[in-house]
Amino acid sequence: MIYSNRAQWLGAEKKRVALFGMSGLGKTWAANLLRDEGWFHYSVDYRIGTRYMGEYIADNFKREAMKNPFLAELLLSDSVYIASNITFENLAPLSTYLGKPGDPAKGGLPFDEYLHRQTQHREAEMAALLDTKHFIERAEDIYGICNFLCDSGGSICEVVDPEDPEDPILTALSQNLLMVWIEGSDAHTEELVKRFDRAPKPMYYQPQFLAAKWTEYRDLKGVSEDKVDPDDFVRWTYAQALAHRQPRYAAMAANWGVKIRAEDLYLVRNGKDFTSLIADTLPV
Repeated sequence: MIYSNRAQWLGAEKKRVALFGMSGLGKTWAANLLRDEGWFHYSVDYRIGTRYMGEYIADNFKREAMKNPFLAELLLSDSVYIASNITFENLAPLSTYLGKPGDPAKGGLPFDEYLHRQTQHREAEMAALLDTKHFIERAEDIYGICNFLCDSGGSICEVVDPEDPEDPILTALSQNLLMVWIEGSDAHTEELVKRFDRAPKPMYYQPQFLAAKWTEYRDLKGVSEDKVDPDDFVRWTYAQALAHRQPRYAAMAANWGVKIRAEDLYLVRNGKDFTSLIADTLPV
């Protein structure tokens, strides 16, 4: 770890942290709070959706627009411009592009196309994570900002091997930032599942996990690939995906960083509180 004890962390002029954990536990909330106090906020998901998948997303919009004769004519004559309006707070264009597999009549994607987009996301996420060092240097060189927070996506644990001491992404991150897991409780998990059930959203899955769940679901329901209800599948998969990710997050914290409790993070009101919270995770 780049900060071996509390004194080193507290005395550091350049505080650099990467937050990771389940989506919805406060990574972006904490990043916004610290940004207001002069920290640099690097959103991995925003980087994915702009630098690496922006063209895929825009092309998908255009593909849909071409199905409408009115919009198609405007597009072909360069009379209209279509692009995503992705922001740190609104990542819907990225998740919409990822989509859900299943019945096309219900908005589902053919499974092969779904897998293709999952692979695109995996490659983009790995690249965006490796871009972190560049943004640390950029923040200091251009803006003179030395305190840095990497706001990682919930699927970071799916693109690294926390048990591999030579994992290239975790090595690069841990050499430049303190890896901090936001650990949620069972109550947090239950709330996330309820929230997802109300509004199921696309997400990235580890390939082996996805393949197993796709087969298991179709066998359970007795349906062909093109008759799968997309929302029902992602609802059915979500809680299992969280359970699959939990030990991977734990291994990342144990082997590469530290952990904080989500309920403790929610008590943070300013940069000083955050600094103290992180200090409490480090040896004296």
